[in-house]
Amino acid sequence: MRKAEWIALFISLAGVAAAFLVAVRVFEAVPHVEDEMAYVWQAKVLLHGQMTVPTPPEPAGMTVPFVVNTLGHRSAKYPPGWPMLLALGIGLGVRTWVNPLLGGLAVWLTFRLGQKIINSLAGLLAALLMAVSPFFLMLSGSLDSNAWSLVLSIIFCIAWLDTFHLGHEAEPASARPVPPWLTIALAGLSLGCLIITRPLTALGVAIPFFIHGLLLLWRGDGSARRHVLTIGAIALLVGALFPAWQYAVTGNPFIDPYTLWWSFDRIGFGPGIGLAAGGHTVRLGLENARLMLAQLWKDLFGWVNFSWLFLPYGLWALRKNRAAWLIFCVFISLVICYVFYWAPVVRYGPRYYYEGIFGLALVSAAGMLWLAGLLRRSDWHGLRVGLVGAMVVCLIGYNLAVYLPARFKEIYGLYGVHAAQLAPFKTAQAQALTPALVIVHTQKSWTEYAGLLELEDPWLTSPFIFAWSSNSSISDGTLAAQYPGRKTIYYYADQPGKFYFSPR
Repeated sequence: MRKAEWIALFISLAGVAAAFLVAVRVFEAVPHVEDEMAYVWQAKVLLHGQMTVPTPPEPAGMTVPFVVNTLGHRSAKYPPGWPMLLALGIGLGVRTWVNPLLGGLAVWLTFRLGQKIINSLAGLLAALLMAVSPFFLMLSGSLDSNAWSLVLSIIFCIAWLDTFHLGHEAEPASARPVPPWLTIALAGLSLGCLIITRPLTALGVAIPFFIHGLLLLWRGDGSARRHVLTIGAIALLVGALFPAWQYAVTGNPFIDPYTLWWSFDRIGFGPGIGLAAGGHTVRLGLENARLMLAQLWKDLFGWVNFSWLFLPYGLWALRKNRAAWLIFCVFISLVICYVFYWAPVVRYGPRYYYEGIFGLALVSAAGMLWLAGLLRRSDWHGLRVGLVGAMVVCLIGYNLAVYLPARFKEIYGLYGVHAAQLAPFKTAQAQALTPALVIVHTQKSWTEYAGLLELEDPWLTSPFIFAWSSNSSISDGTLAAQYPGRKTIYYYADQPGKFYFSPR
């Protein structure tokens, strides 16, 4: 067991290193999509002990993706769970390391979960599958919230299983080093933190355990009932920060800031929800699920369209393992929950399903071991081990040599964002012009403006602040008059590095 733990530690550290390389080589350590830009903006605000900043005089011209304006203040539309942790990373100067470190922790926790509910070998194999997964690496190398919510999801699962003595039969309750009060607290806190990070994901993760909790309330003893109710109470207490946050940023605990950016950005079905004429429907939700699952079977392990290959065998092998089925149902629940959301997103893989990948990895690992005859010693057969081992090595090799490089090439410079966009503003010539208002005239894409916001602080006090000319309802001259203490620079994306002091 100790040898397995050392191997798992090595795999986890390798996962950290791989995700960090993705962060700096593929994503160039800068945000590429609106979500990441908003999270970084929000983290900077939270780092200074604030939740909002004053709205600038012409907010449309000084827009920040997914940052909304209300009651004279602006705030990001996202709940604070992930930005609070990201703020810590920014404050320590290790922003680019935060998600890779969380990814490595998720790999380790997947091993521990597999060790608990199946065996050490299954835990190691699942950890390896996670660490080389394109899906895992893309999101663990990004600045998005999913790596944090993945860690919270696995902690919740482990704590729940420990609390109710579900898992490896060879691990008796009397031998467990973690006292019940701690597992109860961890389960409630992790689920509560997930609520204030990704609320719909929290619902998807919680549903299988909610059903299990109802069964315990019905059939369990007094101790089990108290444990279920205590976990629920802690989760709801922490989750209550969600409406409190909505009140702080909108003045109303029932106003979702998502709808202040797009009024149609809501969960459910009917007119006014989503972009489709007539609104979001069950049929569209199922079609979205089909599209995201199709991408998942490519990106999960990088086996073209066959990342599901070992799942049927794993489900059969674990058919009597209650803990394993509880874990696997997290993925099923997430798929069902996101049918209710109108937007399919697959740019870094189907990220709405990300918090369920540890279950897929564990069941796939069990399927491999079952086929190889390694789940039980009595099933050992050298030929089966050799054939399945060769197949797994070839599949992982294909992913590393063919699929991963091609997939990373697809997302490199996503939406035209590159770190090189910032270089002209870091030269001594550019710094001599500060403080400056840079009015950006975009030529092809909004990212020609938004990609520069890395250099701007939320209070618009940084040496460079940026305005988006085509997004403003007033003229460039009127916009410049709002900032009399700054030089006005006109910047055109088709001439990077050239500064104009009047419109060209």
